[in-house]
Amino acid sequence: MAETTQIDTSEKARIGAPADQEKVAIDGFTEEGENLSPFNAGSEQHGLKKHSHGDAPVIPEASRGERLKSYKLADFAPLTGREEDWRFTPLKRLRGLHDQPLTGTGPEVRVSGASNIRVETVDRTDARVGTASIPEDRVAAAAWEAFTEATVVTIPAETEADCEVTIAITGTDETPAAQHLIIHAEKFSKAVVVLDHQGKTTLAQNVEMIIDDGAQLTVVSVQEWDDDAVHASSQQARIGRDARFKHVVVSLGGDLVRLTPSSRFTAPGSEVEMYGLYFADAGQHLEQRLLVDHAVPNCKSRVTYKGALQGQDAHTVWVGDVLIRKEAEGTDTYETNRNLLLTDGTRSDSVPNLEIETGLIEGAGHASATGRFDDEHLFYLMARGIDEKTARRLVVRGFLNEVIQQIKVPVLEERLTEAVERELAAGNL
Repeated sequence: MAETTQIDTSEKARIGAPADQEKVAIDGFTEEGENLSPFNAGSEQHGLKKHSHGDAPVIPEASRGERLKSYKLADFAPLTGREEDWRFTPLKRLRGLHDQPLTGTGPEVRVSGASNIRVETVDRTDARVGTASIPEDRVAAAAWEAFTEATVVTIPAETEADCEVTIAITGTDETPAAQHLIIHAEKFSKAVVVLDHQGKTTLAQNVEMIIDDGAQLTVVSVQEWDDDAVHASSQQARIGRDARFKHVVVSLGGDLVRLTPSSRFTAPGSEVEMYGLYFADAGQHLEQRLLVDHAVPNCKSRVTYKGALQGQDAHTVWVGDVLIRKEAEGTDTYETNRNLLLTDGTRSDSVPNLEIETGLIEGAGHASATGRFDDEHLFYLMARGIDEKTARRLVVRGFLNEVIQQIKVPVLEERLTEAVERELAAGNL
């Protein structure tokens, strides 16, 4: 698979690859950010900026950090499909999440796991509601206005490792509905929380994740819905000082699944890892639009999403936004997306975006690759007596296993491995 990256390999600074070096200034940047003055030397045009992958001038969009956020649905215009955030999404298949009242019965929520966790059902006036997120699109705002109760799961302060919590979310109603969840990891706690989505639904969902100072939280969101389910989920995390947050997305089931995870640093010294695995079958639309917001100094982020597609009109979308604000000196970030096309008739859209407002960073970059099987890998396996069908399955397993093994919940890892095997068998691969 051909790969494209943005990398400056100069000796003083490397933008485009992780770096373990002292903070340095980057050519073309000042402490105020990139110099985009139309009077600079080069082929920049007044009011226009060259695209990072070519010479064609384009009109730049507003900063990712300046996009509209509001709790009010009326502040978001009706969708047309031409909006940047929605241009890949088939609006007709949202089944009214964007333009109808969300009056249905949301999926049932059941929480199990460690005995010391606190589980509460609160109304929308609870002080914790809205702590970690503000809706950034019309569907999330619709869900915000429609929900009446929120489920709050709290990991008490200083909870030790091996705290595993499962939030089973089971849908039984296809009428458009809203849901609100809050996961709060208090100071110096350690936990793994699994959001296990199953059943049938038409759901607009907001998930808030609050990671207090020194906490270590892993959230695994599994979308293994019935074939006709529709799910749009905004999953936003607020990360405190010296905290560690891992977010893992696994999307396998559903007709249309659209997740918008975001991680926002609020204090220095924190680290974020965001992983994703998706396997799209014929006619299925699986979309991930994520944001890492470096708003404070000396934080680190890594993003790795992998997808496989098979069958006519299988469609996946991955848009990865990383924003490094002016104040975020010492940032170290890298994001990558890889997609494996298993059959003809599939489509994968991959758009990595990197916005840098300060040159005083450790390293930043992105990579995207989409392609078919690597013939050399297949030849290597077949030359050792493995038939082509088995060799293809081995390549896919190895490709996706990097994400599965990040979950660190053996029972769930085994279940997802078996689910991938069923996907491969269904495609006669």
